[in-house]
Amino acid sequence: MLDEELNADYQLGIPAYLTGMARGLLGRDHPLQLRHQRRQALREADCVILVGVPCDFRLEYGRHIRRSSTLIAANRSRQEARLNRRPDVSAIGDAALFLEHLADQAGGAGARWQDWLVELRDRDVRREAEIEHQAAAEGSFVNPIALLRAIDRIAGETAIFVADGGDFVATASYVIRPRGPRSWLDPGPFGTLGVGAGFALGAALCRPDAEVWILFGDGACGYSLAEFDSFVRHGIPIVAVVGNDACWTQIAREQVKTLKDDVGTVLARSAYHEVAAGFGAEGILVKTTAEVHDALLCARAAAKAGKPVLVNAWLDRTSFREGSVSM
Repeated sequence: MLDEELNADYQLGIPAYLTGMARGLLGRDHPLQLRHQRRQALREADCVILVGVPCDFRLEYGRHIRRSSTLIAANRSRQEARLNRRPDVSAIGDAALFLEHLADQAGGAGARWQDWLVELRDRDVRREAEIEHQAAAEGSFVNPIALLRAIDRIAGETAIFVADGGDFVATASYVIRPRGPRSWLDPGPFGTLGVGAGFALGAALCRPDAEVWILFGDGACGYSLAEFDSFVRHGIPIVAVVGNDACWTQIAREQVKTLKDDVGTVLARSAYHEVAAGFGAEGILVKTTAEVHDALLCARAAAKAGKPVLVNAWLDRTSFREGSVSM
């Protein structure tokens, strides 16, 4: 139903925000896809369609959508459609078919909100400029935003991104542009860390022509690092990039601020690349932003030659996600 969803979205002209593993559904540069300041847009909208998305913590249990808006929930699950906030309209069934039928009935209606769409795009442009500015900041180690932008530039058009981590992965969701449908896999709304290696193994076997990247947080990497043994033995040429800031940063951001204590959040600059090399993979250590470009090119070349690779990138701390509550 992916083609139908794309066609329906074009006909309706509705601004779209994608979340979770829906990232990539509209490709890299769909004119109706917006990436930033979703909360503000939801609070401005007089009608919101949630397509397969419940009102869970990602939407602040429905509070991101103003009470005067007409809320439509298209979902296979009646329970999820009504979770935390009862919609004005429940479309229970296949969400793609719902959009297709809606487009048949209301196609072309999008001309009425073109001015708002232009405003939303302008906000995205301004936010992208801010991200570009933050990517240029220099520090002692690797700027994580610059690293992620480099990955986005260097990864091929067949790339599948497997995300397994907290703060590093959440930052990646703002920067990395999945190439197409089913090209972004992450731990899901429950944050089930440790899925990265298994997801990557499955993706590589199901789509052998794809270029598979794992974006690991350093904490999450510890759960599945030993799977490099599997990658080597079975000839699975993935590229893993570990964002190593020696911390459970997604937790530490609010814990330290609130409790004045970093207990349980401190990690080490562990030599993950040496562990991968011990299993027979290629291990690359990157300590500065200046080294990133060449290191990623080397990693991609090694993977193309059939060898799994782990890039251990020592990150600087940033305020990119300051205020994100994860306690």
